[in-house]
Amino acid sequence: MEIFEFLNVMTNTHSFFKSLAATFIGCALAIATPALAQSGDRVSVQLSDPARPAVVKASLVAGSINVKGYEGKEVVVEAKGRSRESASSEGGMRRIPMTSTGLSVEEENNQVRIGTDSYHRPIDLTISVPAHTSLILRTVNDGNIVVTGVDGEIDVDDVNGSVTLTNISGSAIAHALNGRVHVTFNRLNPQKAMSFSSMNGDIDVTFPPDLKANLTLRSDQGEVYSDFDVQVQAKAPQPQAEDTRAQGGKYHYKVDKTVRATVNGGGQEIQFKNFNGNIYIRKAGAAKTQ
Repeated sequence: MEIFEFLNVMTNTHSFFKSLAATFIGCALAIATPALAQSGDRVSVQLSDPARPAVVKASLVAGSINVKGYEGKEVVVEAKGRSRESASSEGGMRRIPMTSTGLSVEEENNQVRIGTDSYHRPIDLTISVPAHTSLILRTVNDGNIVVTGVDGEIDVDDVNGSVTLTNISGSAIAHALNGRVHVTFNRLNPQKAMSFSSMNGDIDVTFPPDLKANLTLRSDQGEVYSDFDVQVQAKAPQPQAEDTRAQGGKYHYKVDKTVRATVNGGGQEIQFKNFNGNIYIRKAGAAKTQ
């Protein structure tokens, strides 16, 4: 009899610990679930007229923007919030990741506006657009702007990150205050003026070999290099003089530091402006030395 009672107690004890272990595992999974569940937000936007090119505008205070051209007819937006690097626990309490995006997407007459309600936590946007799309992209902190395979008018500005435009066609205005500007064109729209600028990073742009352009060049602390046959204008820039002394003002005389040049006889206006970096104007297919 005592043997059966002993076995019964052992069986009940085993069941108790098994149940306790299951409860512990369940709690652990419940604690981990919020972090696993934050996979981001995704929305597909139908254009008002898919037969016409779209204009996509995206703006962030903090985060990166990655745009890819594809063969579809919708604009697909994916947003993911970054969890801040901090201690996973404090005072015995576990940290709950705050990775919500506050994504906002609006479409009207083929213009798509994308933004977020997150102003301090970085949000990373991945946007798939029809290949023939124009872009206006802005970000300030904690991210880069990357565009691949898009044909249209591209206007990008990144304050504290780099700008990379790869295999694009059409025209571009690209600015990175504290980062590098790297652009590769497949084809140009010769009717559009373009501009590339940076304060603290190199500017590196590759054009098709048949580029015809009027160049304006300025790099205060860096150099300018090109494997095109660039014809620098021999005529010095015209000085600017202003005399307002008769009205109680002052006399001011200034010579512009900009260098003007042409490629293949001249054509569309292209401006390069840098302060603490070099400028590279490359011909597609030429051997790279940098």
